[in-house]
Amino acid sequence: MEFEFKMPKMGESITEGTIINWLVSEGESFDEGDIIIEIATDKVDNEVPAPYSGRLVKILFEAKDVVSVGEVIALLDVSEKTKSAKPIEIEKPASPSPVENKAKSRTSKQVQTPSEEKFSVSNSNTFFSPLIISIAKEHHISFEELARIPATGNEDRLRKSDVFRYIEDGRPFKFAQPVAQQDPTAYRIPQLSFDKGKGKVVKMDRMRQMIADHMVYSKHTSPHVTAYVEADLTNMVHWRDANKKAFQEKYGERLTFTPLFVEAVAKAVKDFPNINASVDSGNIIVKEAINIGMAAALPSGNLIVPVVKNADTKDLTELAANVNELTNKARENKLAGDDIKGSTFTISNVGTFGSLMGTPIINQPEVAILALGIIKKRAEVIETENGDEIAIRSMMYLSLSFDHRVVDGYLGGSFLKRVADYFEQFDTSRTI
Repeated sequence: MEFEFKMPKMGESITEGTIINWLVSEGESFDEGDIIIEIATDKVDNEVPAPYSGRLVKILFEAKDVVSVGEVIALLDVSEKTKSAKPIEIEKPASPSPVENKAKSRTSKQVQTPSEEKFSVSNSNTFFSPLIISIAKEHHISFEELARIPATGNEDRLRKSDVFRYIEDGRPFKFAQPVAQQDPTAYRIPQLSFDKGKGKVVKMDRMRQMIADHMVYSKHTSPHVTAYVEADLTNMVHWRDANKKAFQEKYGERLTFTPLFVEAVAKAVKDFPNINASVDSGNIIVKEAINIGMAAALPSGNLIVPVVKNADTKDLTELAANVNELTNKARENKLAGDDIKGSTFTISNVGTFGSLMGTPIINQPEVAILALGIIKKRAEVIETENGDEIAIRSMMYLSLSFDHRVVDGYLGGSFLKRVADYFEQFDTSRTI
């Protein structure tokens, strides 16, 4: 029985994936659960198991091809005995438009417009991914204009960063046409040539390129505003120092500051649920689950965001175990696709690297991200029964970057202050 093997859905905001490698060749047999293909997204590499036992009949997309979620990537010959197994869960995509189908042609030196008018392109860019087409539609960029944009991807493929860079440059080819006469008083985009210097050239790896694209997209999409507060963490620091040894002996888990931070942030998110949202065109989606992402460094130096799911429902012991597990996986480069899915709010502990504070970039499609600076001892003026006194306190700067399309200053500032209040009002009498 022939079965259509489709590109699976691997995350809430994932719409396409890049085939890294087929582990089974055409004509080879496999068992249910065998890994038959490796797929990369802009977040993580995934090993996809076979949904049934059978034989690989035909491969429809090769390595390095970018494929939309739900598109058929191979044909399998499966037996009736295994057909009852649960298939890989995917999101059924909308039927591609005629324009998108025509744009996928790799060999044609012409591109078809929606009005069926043909034109010759000025370079070899004849393949545009669904994501590029979506960006082009949003900014009203024609296929002819797309074909003129310098491409930096593999095999001259146009990447998101190429399009956004072109937009930032003012779209110099927007009105490109063979007209000799120009108004001498009209403004022209300057064609600047920068001296980038000489030195060792280090090619970006695939994950670094994805991170770069994601950061550029976030800054392009969300108008960032960053607010700052200062918090006194003396009580929290003293309590942790006094209890971390007993905590590990009792539960077998290290008690770092991170689960304490996640606990306080989750409480503040419950107080201000509109900070736990994403934007979908003209709609705001306020998430029901509170899933806290933690920006973490991989051995390669790249950043990734493992997620503590349902953080508001877990006690400190569960949070510590969850945080430690994700941190260890990140260090060993063993994070699975499910470990980085579903984040609704992200924290970035820039203090880990000694930074006093930071201006974090929003982790799309979220609407805010919190950066935590280094905990530093300083002489501070505090109020006591005897009046104002100077004391040594453990202080931290907190900075919240938020999407000003949907989060105004009142919500962003109030949420940030609430997090600081939970840090400062830490209950030193709590037991482990």
